[in-house]
Amino acid sequence: MKALSYGAPPHGGIALGFDRIMMFLLKTDSIRDVIAFPKTQKAGCLMTDAPSEVETEQLDELHIRVKALAQQTEKLELAEK
Repeated sequence: MKALSYGAPPHGGIALGFDRIMMFLLKTDSIRDVIAFPKTQKAGCLMTDAPSEVETEQLDELHIRVKALAQQTEKLELAEK
């Protein structure tokens, strides 16, 4: 459920597994060899340049506030101790 909080997948949640079937039929080592729009090793999309920076106006429109990086870093350091 947490994954869906980031938005619905492009296929609307109906995935037939065709890419996985093709991977087995073609005997490839990686599913990226048969996916039409594969992600990179860093989970980025070469077609849409996602994830990318968001403009302040877009965040304001959706009523989203971004915390400062320093606050996040400080919390991570405290959690590690």
